[in-house]
Amino acid sequence: MTTVAILDYGLGNLRSVMRGLERAGARTIVTSDLDIITSADGIVLPGVGAFSEGMEQLGEMKRTLLEYVADSPVLGICLGMQMLMEVSEENGVHAGLGLIPGTVKKFHHSPGYKVPHMGWNTIHIERGGSDESNHNKNPLFSGIPQDTYVYFVHSYYADTTPEYTLTSTDYINSFASSIQNKNAYGVQFHPEKSGDVGLRILENFIGLL
Repeated sequence: MTTVAILDYGLGNLRSVMRGLERAGARTIVTSDLDIITSADGIVLPGVGAFSEGMEQLGEMKRTLLEYVADSPVLGICLGMQMLMEVSEENGVHAGLGLIPGTVKKFHHSPGYKVPHMGWNTIHIERGGSDESNHNKNPLFSGIPQDTYVYFVHSYYADTTPEYTLTSTDYINSFASSIQNKNAYGVQFHPEKSGDVGLRILENFIGLL
């Protein structure tokens, strides 16, 4: 059975991510042990909270993660996705893992919109998924319908280029709701809270391992 290490660095709803991955067919280990992390088939970097605190609390896991992703897939969820980026503007400018080019920015307040962006919204597949006319299909979105609904909770978003954007979502402005560069994958939404669609995305990630 495929083993997925869920990084425990003190932030995030680890139990719900664990349950989602187990429903998707993986064996999970919630851990900060570097030896266990490096021996896993894949890594999930979850997270809810402040960017700078997340980067600080990664500690020694940061170097291990950067070495691991050179050869094996990593999936960042919510804050975990943002931490894959080069830099965040949350509470000052803070360096991220630098695995995906771009900046994490805050939503500007706009009439009729609430921040944080919370609840169900659609993802538009830019490269990947079930659209047969898309010749750059990404396996993370295999079998996922175009403009399907997933569950979001966030006040900051990833600003990156189309080259690294798997899906986009409109809320105040258009933003990258999932991203990828080589073995580094990230989703801003919570697949573990997104019903059957989220379960399929987690199954697809496990299929990459």
